Amino acid sequence: MAKLRVGLLFGGRSVEHEVSVASATSILEALDSSRYDVHLIGVDADGHWHLGAPSLPPEAATGGDEVLLPAVPGGGGLLARAAGSLKDGAESALATPLDVIFPIIHGRGGEDGSLQGLLELADLPYVGAGVLASAVQMDKDVAKRLLAAAGLPVVPWEVERLAKSSQLLAPRLAETAQDILARTKFPLPYFVKPSNSGSSVGTSKVDSEEELAQALATAARYDSKILIEQAIDAREFEVAVLGNDDPEASVPGEIVTQHAFYDYHAKYAEASTQLVIPAEIPDGQSEQIREMAIAAYKVLEGQGMGRVDFLLDRATGQLYINELNSLPGFTQESSMYPKMWEATGLSYPALLDRLIELALERHSEKSRLETSYRDG
Repeated sequence: MAKLRVGLLFGGRSVEHEVSVASATSILEALDSSRYDVHLIGVDADGHWHLGAPSLPPEAATGGDEVLLPAVPGGGGLLARAAGSLKDGAESALATPLDVIFPIIHGRGGEDGSLQGLLELADLPYVGAGVLASAVQMDKDVAKRLLAAAGLPVVPWEVERLAKSSQLLAPRLAETAQDILARTKFPLPYFVKPSNSGSSVGTSKVDSEEELAQALATAARYDSKILIEQAIDAREFEVAVLGNDDPEASVPGEIVTQHAFYDYHAKYAEASTQLVIPAEIPDGQSEQIREMAIAAYKVLEGQGMGRVDFLLDRATGQLYINELNSLPGFTQESSMYPKMWEATGLSYPALLDRLIELALERHSEKSRLETSYRDG
């Protein structure tokens, strides 16, 4: 049986570039070489795609030959951007069409629907959520509106639109902060974050009006649409969801951090951060979280995989959906998504196999749909 040709796509023009490289490294090591012929496709910080030889570590691939993916169906292969510039080991990969893409580009340009749109135009199967699900899960404001409309609990929030240039205008920021404090129906403290960003980049906890102005400036570095959420003293839980039309949920995990919240440093650099899997909660509460995770996944059109994050108010016991992530971190050692599935009984290599199967199943179903109209 011929090996499946997998394009492992990673890196990206995003503040989460390094996180993506770490995810790709773990995936490359775990994919079964007897089943898969893996082709590394690294996207550099300027957005250019590069082809790496299969033996190269992912971090080296962004220095390889520059390639393009034609946005037309039928090929499935990459094209060299400059003819005659191929390095050793790249020519055969370029000549071989890919069977499936495993995109592990986190953040803007990777999990916001834009990359998924390109892969749809190229008619290539790909792992993870589609265009709509990727876009709405990336935009925290839109996701909250849809979840709230479906009757699922979310923390109260406001939205402010602020151009990046405004961060240079201290008086304008102070006025905006005053306006937000006057119109919000919930008291300080707040969490202020870019509506479209990941890994808590640009997120601040705010206890005063002065801090609010600075937090707005920080968030505006990464998005012009800014979320202001009510901050609650909460335990933080996560659930991994897997599947297309009939998704399943893993056991919940709890994040215990010494920081004010689970920020970028706590996620990737703080040794004291604890990932408690499975979470130490009653069985009934665990089942409630899993059921709510699947409900939220369906509301936001999840496919393939997704991670659902929860907040449990310590004072009231109220459970809130914090956000959904359509392309969660995938390092075998420290990422919650694969670790929660491992605790549920699905190993890291088996999880990768299942994700690729789901991608192929979804593409096969979509391929049966008619693309031209014939009356009768």
